[in-house]
Amino acid sequence: MGAPPEVEVHASGLRIEPWLDDEPLIEAVRADGQARWTLRTQPTTCIVLGRGSKPEVELFLDAVLADGVPVFRRRGGGCAVLLDPGNLIVSVALPLPGIGGSKAAFARLSAWLIEALAAAGAPGVEQRGVSDLVLEGRKVGGSAIYREQGLLYYSSTLLVDPDIAGMGRWLKHPPREPEYRQGRHHRRFVRTLPEGCNRSGLASTLDCTIAYRGGPMFACE
Repeated sequence: MGAPPEVEVHASGLRIEPWLDDEPLIEAVRADGQARWTLRTQPTTCIVLGRGSKPEVELFLDAVLADGVPVFRRRGGGCAVLLDPGNLIVSVALPLPGIGGSKAAFARLSAWLIEALAAAGAPGVEQRGVSDLVLEGRKVGGSAIYREQGLLYYSSTLLVDPDIAGMGRWLKHPPREPEYRQGRHHRRFVRTLPEGCNRSGLASTLDCTIAYRGGPMFACE
C-alpha cells in the first residue's frame, strides 16, 4: 500500500508537509472495501504541490516564504494549485480491482461530477485537457488521481470564489499546460462557477445530488 509523501525541506528553506486531509477516507476504503466520498469547503489558504512538482519551477518562492503560505505535497500528480476558502473539494476513494484503468476511471468520475454540477445549477461544464473542468473556455475546477493495487482516489477542486490574485502572486505559469490554455495568465484562464448555481448552497446541493445519483460507484460500474 502506498504511503503519503514525507516531510521535505527545500533548499530555499521552504517546508513541505504531506497533504493528509483525505488519508482517513483512503484508509477507510482500504479497511472495508466500501466506496466513499467527501465534499467540504477549504478552511484556509495553502498551496498543494503535485507528486512530482518542483517548488523552484512552479512557485514564486520569495513571495510564498514572505507571506508564510503553507505548502503541502499530495499523492496525485499534476502541477501546484492554490487552495483557499473559496474552493469546494470533492474527494472520492473507491475499490477498483488491479492497478490499471486509471484513465477510464478518471473520465467517468469527471463526467459524474459534471452531471452533478449541472443538476446543482451549473450546466455546460466539460472536461478539457487531462484533468480540468471548464466552462465557456475557462477553468472552474481541477482534478488529481492516485492509483494503487485495488484502490483509486480522485479529488476535484471546484472554484466557487477563488483567490485569483493569490494565484498570480504565488504560482508561476505551470511548466505543462493543456492546449486550450494557450498561454493565458491565471486571471484570464480561471473563472468562478456561475452565480446561477447558488454558490452559498452548492455544497449541500451537490452532496444531495451525488447521493441521489448513486454515489461514486455510479461512475465506475
